[in-house]
Amino acid sequence: MSEPHEHLAKPPAAELPTGTVTFLFTDIEGSTRLWEEHAEAMRAALGRHDDLLHAIITGHRGHVFKTVGDAFHAAFPAASDALAAALDAQRTLAAERWTVPGGLRVRMVLHTGAAEQRNGDYFGPTLNRAARLLAAGHGGQILLFRTTYELVQDALPDDVTLRDLGQHRLKDLARSEQIYQLIAPGLLAEFPSLRSLDTLPNNLPVQLTSFIGRERDISEVKKLLATTRLLTLTGAGGAGKTRLALQVAADLLDEFADGVWLVEFAALTDPALVPQTVAASLGLRENSERPIITILTDFLQFKRVLLVLDNCEHILAESTRLADHLLRACRHVQILATSQTSLEVPGEVTYAVPPLSLPDPLQASPDQVTQYEAVRLFVERAILGKPGFVVTTDNAAAVAQVVHRLDGIPLAIELAASRARVMSVQQISERLDDRFRLLTSGGRTVAHRHQTLKAAMDWSYDLLTEPERTLLRRLSVFAGGWTLEAAEAICASGDVEAGQVLDLLARLVDRSLVLVQETPEGSTRYRLLETVRQYARGRLHEFGEEEWTRTRHRDWYLLLAERAERHMHGAGQRAWLDLLEIEHDNLRLALEWCKTAGGDAEYWFRLAGALWKFWEVRGYWSEGRMWLDGAIAQSAGLPTPSRVKVLNGAAYLASFQGDYARAVALSEESLDLSQRLGDKRGTLSCLNILGLEACRLEKYDRAAELGKESLALSQEVGDWWGTVDSRIVLAFVYRAQRNYERAATLLEEIVLQVRQVGDKWRLSVVLNNLGLVKRELGDYARAKEVLEETLALTQELGDKWGVAFAQSNLGIVAWYQKDYARAADRFAKSLRLRAEVGEKRGVVTSLLGLAAVAAAQGDADRAAMIFSTAEALREAIGVPLPPFIRSSFEQHVADTRAVLGESRFGEIWAKGRTLTLEAATAYALGEVSIS
Repeated sequence: MSEPHEHLAKPPAAELPTGTVTFLFTDIEGSTRLWEEHAEAMRAALGRHDDLLHAIITGHRGHVFKTVGDAFHAAFPAASDALAAALDAQRTLAAERWTVPGGLRVRMVLHTGAAEQRNGDYFGPTLNRAARLLAAGHGGQILLFRTTYELVQDALPDDVTLRDLGQHRLKDLARSEQIYQLIAPGLLAEFPSLRSLDTLPNNLPVQLTSFIGRERDISEVKKLLATTRLLTLTGAGGAGKTRLALQVAADLLDEFADGVWLVEFAALTDPALVPQTVAASLGLRENSERPIITILTDFLQFKRVLLVLDNCEHILAESTRLADHLLRACRHVQILATSQTSLEVPGEVTYAVPPLSLPDPLQASPDQVTQYEAVRLFVERAILGKPGFVVTTDNAAAVAQVVHRLDGIPLAIELAASRARVMSVQQISERLDDRFRLLTSGGRTVAHRHQTLKAAMDWSYDLLTEPERTLLRRLSVFAGGWTLEAAEAICASGDVEAGQVLDLLARLVDRSLVLVQETPEGSTRYRLLETVRQYARGRLHEFGEEEWTRTRHRDWYLLLAERAERHMHGAGQRAWLDLLEIEHDNLRLALEWCKTAGGDAEYWFRLAGALWKFWEVRGYWSEGRMWLDGAIAQSAGLPTPSRVKVLNGAAYLASFQGDYARAVALSEESLDLSQRLGDKRGTLSCLNILGLEACRLEKYDRAAELGKESLALSQEVGDWWGTVDSRIVLAFVYRAQRNYERAATLLEEIVLQVRQVGDKWRLSVVLNNLGLVKRELGDYARAKEVLEETLALTQELGDKWGVAFAQSNLGIVAWYQKDYARAADRFAKSLRLRAEVGEKRGVVTSLLGLAAVAAAQGDADRAAMIFSTAEALREAIGVPLPPFIRSSFEQHVADTRAVLGESRFGEIWAKGRTLTLEAATAYALGEVSIS
């Protein structure tokens, strides 16, 4: 380790050698001590060291692709060039007069092999092995792997030889490697033994497969071990606890003079034999004169060792007692344990082993997905059964889906990869809904609990108490997580009381079966990995509890949706929308139960009817229509008031997607039903919807008739709001008929009506429409005045999508006035809010406004990018172009294409269509640039 300094610039990727590459790795031995004792001298020395190495490497056709502290990583197209550079570098460094006492002693390693090149860097086992050998070497030494030896042995300079150092196991725990040392005049020839597993005391087993990724985890675990004498790695079965512990232990061999010793408890069935098992791992034997615990304590009392206690969960009490005793009696002993739960020894630190890093399941580029640990593990293990397996454009998306659906759990990924021998990756992905049948091909030499995915889960499940098992089964009804309140309401019954749920949940968290998540708002949610959820769901079905639990789940989320429905306007609007977004998977599951369980369709009506406004605002129009139409179809003709609400919601969403005929048909059915039920208020709502649809269909006479009928009915029943809404429909008719003066007059009257009762929300709606009419009349001053009042009202109400709508309309007014700077500011503000609230239709409008402004200002590149991404989003959610640009959109795009030329325009248009919503928003707001 050295003082951080600026990394050397990487060469362009095109210059880096490809195919079979020889790598030179170097670093300064003892640099940490030198920095601590001679910081100023080291600063100067390191600068000179870097200059010399860089010049020598490039002088021998090498490429420095990475520097980390004082370490150099270089690539050469030819092994002979790499060897010549290493020899030249060691001789030059040895001849240099260093100001640091004792000089700089640099160790070097040469290794040849294939490697994956990405973003100016290399990745793969070849580099990992080189780094392991470098750690085993000594300052002044040049070491080679056999692959490099075979390439250079017949072309060595006359005064250079290669000394065979024999077979050595490196700290990656893999098979032994033949290692060679370069011998040449001017270089030291004699060194201590390599610091490999063969020369340091340990009993770490050979691993038959490579260790993939986990660089961050290894670093974190090492840091924690430097601060505690007992560190426990926790995680569910198959999470990779043992492999991580073994790799960390191997890396730390140099730090424990008396060795690193693995104690395997997995096969132990009698907890009383824990001390004997530890003793046997250390080579100690029992005798009749002293208890085994005394023998063990006396042996370890003054030794500096690391004990790796593996798989403690099924003998937890005895493991805890032994660990506590040894830590108290043997002050130089450290323990690295693995367990599904902590040992709860004073001073213990736990580290929850996370899943392997995962790609976006929608990613389809091989270069993207292979950057992630889970994919790299899948590929490495697939190659074992199917040599030549690679991630291609055709299978990249399927590989990403497989590892994502397996939650990044190493055991599950390895079992899935073994199926690549006989199945395509797409077939594996398609069968993961029945993963416990699919993933059953572990090797015969593997521990029984790791031979199948089900065996691993059975091992964890069998360790639970009966109340813990009951709660775990019932938690499987949740999708996407849950709150404590939901778990208490849904899962408590029988042997699990509501007051027990928190403690039982905490114990499942401790056993790594339940994950805890903190929301941005500071609340706590829990979730199951999908593999655990599927296993627990199977157990729930076995115990005959599925129908009862899912019905309780449906009832809880129905009440949640109906509470949220009552808060769709006002200051709490965003919070309730966000809550429904978080719980969307649970709400879908509840709807699915309404659909599949049969019985009372009223539950489906109530739940879908309560959610349609959420679906409207958040852009789930197609999905919302699916659920609403499904409810309508399943119970055709069922005469209930809640059916009226579902019909009206489905009509609104159909209208938003431009399916006006369907919207009218649904509204007419709703009107007929509400009239038969004597639901005059429901009838009012239907008449108003039909009036709006008639306007959109340009049936203005029909719209006027409906508006008048609605107005008369509202007056009959004394529905003041119905009267206002009816008059709004009539105002829309006048506007659609281009009778803007009459529309404006009527809306001005409605404004006065609404002001009298102080309904700020409805006032904001009416003012907004008045602003639109005034804009059509060309009265931009009045339009601006009205819309600014709308903006103030929506801001006061905390109605963020109302604020966004007002900002957007003010932007359109400014655009008509050719005040492009103000228009851009308004559109940007509306976009920011709409993206925050998640109102995708509004995002399209704001993006198109910014694109139109960019086109008007002559920024064709920006206009093309935003037009493209807005059009892609519009098509994805299925909405028509907004009215302000509907007639001119094609001309704007054509003008932009003409300015850029077909080639440049096509390039930008294609790139814009690939942007995510987040990236498109950030670009349109000027927060990022896209080349």
